[in-house]
Amino acid sequence: MILPDSKKMRMVSPEKALPGRAEPIATAETHFVFGRPLAAAVPEGMQQAMFGMGCFWGAERLFWEQSGVWLTMVGYSAGHTPNPTYEEVCTGMTGHNEVVRVIFDPSRISYDALLRLFWENHDPTQGMAQGNDRGTQYRSGIYTHDADQQARAEASRRAYGARLAARGLGPITTEILPAGPFYPAEGHHQQYLAKNPGGYCGLRGTGVGCPEPVAG
Repeated sequence: MILPDSKKMRMVSPEKALPGRAEPIATAETHFVFGRPLAAAVPEGMQQAMFGMGCFWGAERLFWEQSGVWLTMVGYSAGHTPNPTYEEVCTGMTGHNEVVRVIFDPSRISYDALLRLFWENHDPTQGMAQGNDRGTQYRSGIYTHDADQQARAEASRRAYGARLAARGLGPITTEILPAGPFYPAEGHHQQYLAKNPGGYCGLRGTGVGCPEPVAG
């Protein structure tokens, strides 16, 4: 965990963001758990989803453990700097969020089910933070790949927000945006908690269940 200064709690403007680089940074070639190439295309009949819910180590493990998930990878998205490094993201000067990209088989696990996992396994009311992890890279976010995902994500936010309010919790701060470029993180971050089973995991839910179905 890297403790932020005040600027890390505010989104950087595109003009002030770090310049980044033209070439992708090095990452792992294969998924440590599944053994599949991380650069694999989305297979026919499958879909992709992307979420930010705090430190991406624990978020990735949450999703790779689900039946119907075909591939996961961690990286950086929703910012300005092309091909950022982890160190650059940690400065708060790239605008990126730590995210997990999920490729899944919708005949085995639905997008609504992924949304329920997202809402129930972190606190979406904390703004630019998640627990003790503080900074814009830890913000709550859903990054959608089509109009149906966008509608379902927004419906789930309304439904879960009502459930949180009924329990006296604050408003949801989760951003829901069309997915932009995804930049894979460095190799040692990929499937980190499979390689380091006792490693840090910051996932903490609110204890409030998400309504089912989350979208209609």
